[in-house]
Amino acid sequence: MLPFIHIGPLTLGTFGLLVATALLCAFFVVQVDLRRRRLAADPHTIIGLAGLAGLAGAKLWHALETPAEFFRHPFQELFSPLGFAFYGSVVAGLVTLALLAWHYRMPALVLLDVAAPAAALGYGIGRIGCLISGDGDYGIPTSLPWGMSFPDGIVPTTQRVHPTPIYELIGAVAIFYYLWRAGSKSLRKPLPAGEVFASYLILSGLARFLVEFIRINPRSVFGLTNAQAASLLSFLVGGVLFWVVKRRFHV
Repeated sequence: MLPFIHIGPLTLGTFGLLVATALLCAFFVVQVDLRRRRLAADPHTIIGLAGLAGLAGAKLWHALETPAEFFRHPFQELFSPLGFAFYGSVVAGLVTLALLAWHYRMPALVLLDVAAPAAALGYGIGRIGCLISGDGDYGIPTSLPWGMSFPDGIVPTTQRVHPTPIYELIGAVAIFYYLWRAGSKSLRKPLPAGEVFASYLILSGLARFLVEFIRINPRSVFGLTNAQAASLLSFLVGGVLFWVVKRRFHV
């Protein structure tokens, strides 16, 4: 594992580098999608603001998962380079995208459809940052041949464990491909605004819910991890949204 890269006096976190790579890839996806949909919006602004809001939301969500520790050391928790929670970035990103849609005078669901494939791909790339840095996002011990140990990670373990970031990368790329194709289909045959985004909520929620069964996160609500509870909510909200937009489209 390689948590940090040292270049002279400069120390770079590999997780941060992969997050930057994820945002760069998300930018290109959004840029191309805006062009093919012929929408007047600036991808630099969309990714810049949504990315910053997502990072802030992810940090705050992670800090509030352990409120006692947060209130004991609030500044240390908020400004630590470690510890981010995906669903915090989702909530903050959604709010930012809704405001940007208002700014660009377009329906919020249209902009969310544009952002959904980029979010799926960016998430998968970011998970490789978790893998390389060994930040504790790995799974439970396994005897499978592709099990990995992280002796030099930020959260080290010498046991062979499930490399869950790799599982999540594979799932994220598959979800990205499906959403991108759905967007392409909408150019040939009109689809209801919000269908791609609803599919993103359903598929990403299902993928995270399943992988949490072999993650090392502590259980809390009804025997589920916090991420599982949030992913279940994502799945349900996505399902309701999918039904609503489909029903309105055919009325």
